Amino acid sequence: MSDFCLKAIKTLRYYGRKVQVGMRALWWDVRRPPISRPVFIIGCSRAGTTLVYKTFSESGEVGTLQRETHDFWAALHPLQSKGWASHALTAADASSRDRETVSRYFYAHTGKRRFVDKNNQNGLSVSYLYALFPDAHFIYVKRSPGDNINSLIEGWGKADEFATWSAQVPERVAVDGGRYTHWCFFLAEGWRKYLNAPVEEVCAFQYRAMNEAILAAKTRIPAEQWTEICYEDLLRDPIGIFRRAFVAAGLSFTPDLERHCAAVLAKPYNAFSEIRLGKWKDGHNRTRIERVLPSVAAVVSDMGYTT
Repeated sequence: MSDFCLKAIKTLRYYGRKVQVGMRALWWDVRRPPISRPVFIIGCSRAGTTLVYKTFSESGEVGTLQRETHDFWAALHPLQSKGWASHALTAADASSRDRETVSRYFYAHTGKRRFVDKNNQNGLSVSYLYALFPDAHFIYVKRSPGDNINSLIEGWGKADEFATWSAQVPERVAVDGGRYTHWCFFLAEGWRKYLNAPVEEVCAFQYRAMNEAILAAKTRIPAEQWTEICYEDLLRDPIGIFRRAFVAAGLSFTPDLERHCAAVLAKPYNAFSEIRLGKWKDGHNRTRIERVLPSVAAVVSDMGYTT
């Protein structure tokens, strides 16, 4: 098939999808089909949330955009309006207008009344999401500190991927003596204290702030609407862990999903290197990480990890 034909087909598909989204949006405007039991994947950046999100996106029972949605959520409550303090939102920020906007958006793009979603910042906004959708199911993905902080450090070297949202940050970022000039991943309360800090201290701060926020919100969510996944367990038994998570979320764990999970680690999503436990211990960031581990010890214990 010629290049012209391939381009023509892609163009037709693109505009066909736009028409489909527009028609669904019009249908939602008329009928207001209620969104039911959305699934939110939360956790610190680089904890394995993409792996979990992509696997849940394989279910035919939920709609998915198959991509991060931080731009959409940030547009509802721009960081500028909060003085760039944090990505965190509370129940007080939730409104019926937000619920309608979110419902219309996901229904228009997926055609489903139930959806799965994930982005880097939503772990700071669990109470907000719960206020919007009181029947939502939350899946908290947690990872041991050494490997998670190591991956965060590596991610800070990929600003074109993890700092695309931060071009307008009104502060001069000079992390690690100026090696990193764009803020990556998310803003948590107190982030300005780390504008000139070593990168390992920034990453330890982000790991601590995100997991503390999620654990604080957990106390307000009904137990039956909350599932926790340890990244380490997922690597040891992907089929068993995903089966438990799907059932807890009220989704069928089909034979197709079981086959997907059996092979899911062979083609990792957005991994920087081979998947294995304890990578940080023989990596070039080990000394840096060992220095900041005491600063996250309390939240690590609250997460259920032993040191």
